[in-house]
Amino acid sequence: MKPGLMVQLAWHDYRAEARLSLCAVLALVAVLAPLLVLFGLKFGLVTTLTERLERDPGVREIIPLAGGRFSARDIDALAAHQDVAFALPRTRQIAATADLYADGNGQALTVEMLPTAEGDPLVPPRLLPQAEDEVTLSQRAAEKLGLRAGDAFTAAFGRQRNGRQEYQRIGLRVKGVLPLEAFPRDALFSRPGLLEAVEDYRDGKGWPGYRPAPDPARVYPGFRLYAGDLDSVERLRQLFAERGLDVATQAAAIAQVRSLSRNLALVFWIIAGLAVLGAFAAMTASTLAAVERKRRALAVLRLLGFSTAALIAFVVLQSLYTGLLGVLLASALYGVAQMGLNRLFETGAGEYACRLLFGHYLAALLATLLCCALASASGGWRAARIEASEGLRDV
Repeated sequence: MKPGLMVQLAWHDYRAEARLSLCAVLALVAVLAPLLVLFGLKFGLVTTLTERLERDPGVREIIPLAGGRFSARDIDALAAHQDVAFALPRTRQIAATADLYADGNGQALTVEMLPTAEGDPLVPPRLLPQAEDEVTLSQRAAEKLGLRAGDAFTAAFGRQRNGRQEYQRIGLRVKGVLPLEAFPRDALFSRPGLLEAVEDYRDGKGWPGYRPAPDPARVYPGFRLYAGDLDSVERLRQLFAERGLDVATQAAAIAQVRSLSRNLALVFWIIAGLAVLGAFAAMTASTLAAVERKRRALAVLRLLGFSTAALIAFVVLQSLYTGLLGVLLASALYGVAQMGLNRLFETGAGEYACRLLFGHYLAALLATLLCCALASASGGWRAARIEASEGLRDV
């Protein structure tokens, strides 16, 4: 028996019972459509929350809570760690402040000074200071001073020496301005040499210029460090804990998203399992009923020379037609629900409250067809046991 002929014969018979076939398709859609929406919500919400965390460098930042003693070699070793994306030494916070003047006089704005270099998650390459007198300002600081990229301004660093207040003034230029979401406080990002020079000056040394001479014995109390990804944050926290260094991380927020993903997955699979069991039982009963209803017709096919495999294929193919049409209709209904849910939750650009990928549709199709084939197996076995003699009365 040619496979093409069997496919056509099963399809024509499927169409001849259009009402019953439609009922079987709608019964399957009633199970598939809610499952697609539920999984779309689970995948969309978790993916959106995870992507938000990944886009926010602050979530991957590791902040030492207590002063330590780190050499340049120690920081280089941290930067080379597989879980670290960026590491840079920091000078003492009490020394890492500056008074900025937009016009050399006027009202000063006190900002914190942060070191930056290539690979800084907060500073894009186009805004990264290149020259020694270039800095990058946070948006809040730039707005308060009325400065834009390319503008020159004055920075002053004060110290108390021999009972007298002294100030060192230098000229700086704005390389760029960070967006507000990148850093919300008043800050100045510069090459590490400028911060080291300010620290040396406040320690009582003469002003060394924009960059002091290299000092292998210099000790840093802290660092700026960012993990490579969300999973690396907890591993780095454990690493520092083993070294006896307390650090602040966003590991709790990351763990909440991971827990939400696991819990939603558990809920989905429980609901999906119950729904699939119910649909499997209904499809099995429907197939058995169809075989009993078509028993005479199947006996005639057996009498005409149809093999056992052909009769089984006849029953299975009709079940597969139901599965294919059910997936297509359920996907269409899901598409409508997806648009409504994404508008309802008003997610940001590139974010979705409900979302499925092409791979998810393909997996749903394959799983449905497999379930349909297994559910029709009992009906196919019943059809295969029909004797040709049963069709003699109808010849």
